Amino acid sequence: MNRPPAPGRGSAGQKIEQAIEKALDPLASALKRAAPGRAAPAAPGKPGLEISPLAVPFPVIPPVAGVEIATARAGFYKHERDDLVVFRFAPGTTCAGVFTRHKVGSAPVDWCKRHLGAEGGGAEVRALVVNAGCANAFTGKAGADAARRTASEAAKRFGCRQRDVMLASTGVIGVVLDDRKIAARLPDVEAGMSADNWTAAGRAIMTTDTFPKGSYAECEIEGVRVKVAGIAKGSGMIAPDMATMLAFIVTDADIHPNVLRAMLGLHVRTTFNSVTVDGDTSTNDTCLLFATGASGAPRIGRVGDRRLKDFSRALDQVMLDLAHQLVRDGEGATKFVKVTVDGAASPASARKLAKSIADSPLVKTALAGEDANWGRVVMAVGKTEEPVDRDRLMIRFGPHVAAIDGAPSPAYDEATMSAYMKNAEIDITVDVGSGRASATVWTCDLTKRYVEINGDYRS
Repeated sequence: MNRPPAPGRGSAGQKIEQAIEKALDPLASALKRAAPGRAAPAAPGKPGLEISPLAVPFPVIPPVAGVEIATARAGFYKHERDDLVVFRFAPGTTCAGVFTRHKVGSAPVDWCKRHLGAEGGGAEVRALVVNAGCANAFTGKAGADAARRTASEAAKRFGCRQRDVMLASTGVIGVVLDDRKIAARLPDVEAGMSADNWTAAGRAIMTTDTFPKGSYAECEIEGVRVKVAGIAKGSGMIAPDMATMLAFIVTDADIHPNVLRAMLGLHVRTTFNSVTVDGDTSTNDTCLLFATGASGAPRIGRVGDRRLKDFSRALDQVMLDLAHQLVRDGEGATKFVKVTVDGAASPASARKLAKSIADSPLVKTALAGEDANWGRVVMAVGKTEEPVDRDRLMIRFGPHVAAIDGAPSPAYDEATMSAYMKNAEIDITVDVGSGRASATVWTCDLTKRYVEINGDYRS
């Protein structure tokens, strides 16, 4: 679509903006349809960001027995905001984690993997220290030393071993963590510990997030009520591989670390590893699960224990909710999109096909432009080299069939499809006719705002 330049739009900056709009044509048309004169409310994180139109409110999370939380401003950001979170856990708290498979993992990821992977690892964890604003990734020995000193200072403050302190960081890559900023705030952090600080914690770990992300569920283990609560952060660089950017989940159940590890691995594949914003995996992806054992429920020490059934349901609920919130806060997102592939030759094939659709810039820009261009879905399916029966291929947007038996649907109606594409939540279903396996991935659209946010990420 070629448009003549508007009168008076002659500056270099305006010409660049026009070029971007032309290159990402569907994005421009979507933006043109936005209601004029209605400024979105400012986000509580980075200045200049507006709260995502897909945002959901932070839930009411009651205190979870065995954990206290405090936040502080360590000064990793120039503007006024908390950027440090510390969790303090009761003695006997167990822990398990899953981490990025990125080849350039961060110093805090290395620290957690080493101590949780050691003999007896995760059997006694007393604290978690999280900072936003500095990823401490690709920082060599200096970054590793800064992580160790952070754990050491926290251990002294809380009366435990260094190995009992977990670490996580998020922010700019290639900057060594100034651990002195954290150490200087630990006295205030200790004094501010509270069992009711979940909302503050969710806000303090934000980077380009536009709303804090939390989730809560309850279950029963042998008649004892057990709580499961979590927070997460992530907005861009989201295509998790074993975890999400940062997610921390706490339960007051009493569960052996080996069982926690198995439960986390079971659910991460269909939750955090089934969402994508931009196809990029972070150096710092971390998901930690803590069990304080303070609920009074009996200890679970075996993976196959039937008493885990309700806990497994609650854990999956919290993890999936947090994963969905990451997509809803995708940088510049205006559409929450569910991609389902049916009829695949294997679960792995179904997953690869769904990811190909969800990660495709052409599919995502069509979604931004509210264009039911199902030909782009065909492209994304065919490029994977996965088994696909072209003559049985079916594509559906919501309840509306766009293509069937490898050809345009005889019942296709452009007006009906265009009306559906205006929804904030969109379902895309593809049957590739090669088997019986299915997979679902959640994603968002790709708008000009994504370019703007990442063009000045370090400012």
